[in-house]
Amino acid sequence: MAKRCSSIISVKRELKASPESAWDLLTDTTKWRWWGPTVQGVTCSDQYIRKGSLGKVCTPIGLWVPFSITEYEHESYWTWKVAGIQATGHRLIRLNTNSCIVAFELPLSWLPYVVICRIALKRMAKLLEA
Repeated sequence: MAKRCSSIISVKRELKASPESAWDLLTDTTKWRWWGPTVQGVTCSDQYIRKGSLGKVCTPIGLWVPFSITEYEHESYWTWKVAGIQATGHRLIRLNTNSCIVAFELPLSWLPYVVICRIALKRMAKLLEA
C-alpha cells in the first residue's frame, strides 16, 4: 500500500515475521541485494549500518554509487543519502513478536520509485515469511 502524507509517500507492508528479523534484513548490508531491486552489491564501513556508516552500492547497470547513513534509530528507522541525494527512509513498526510493518518513505517527486519499493517489500516478505 502507498500512502501520501504531505510531501512524503509511505509504501508499506505488514510482514508475518519478527520485528528483529525484519530489522536485520533492513540493516545488514550483506543482505541488501537479496531484497533491493536497485542493489547488485554493497561495500560498507559496517556490516550492520549505524548513523554515519559510509559505503557504496552497485546499481543494476554496474555503477558504484556512494552512500551515507544520515539518521538511525535502532529497530525503528534509518535513512540515507545516495550520491549526495537524500533517498528513501526505512521504517519498522512493531506489531507483536511475530509481525511488523516495514515502510519505505520517499519524497513525492520520487513517485515512480513506488514500484521499486513494492518489489522490495514483496521480496522481503518472501524471505521472511518462508
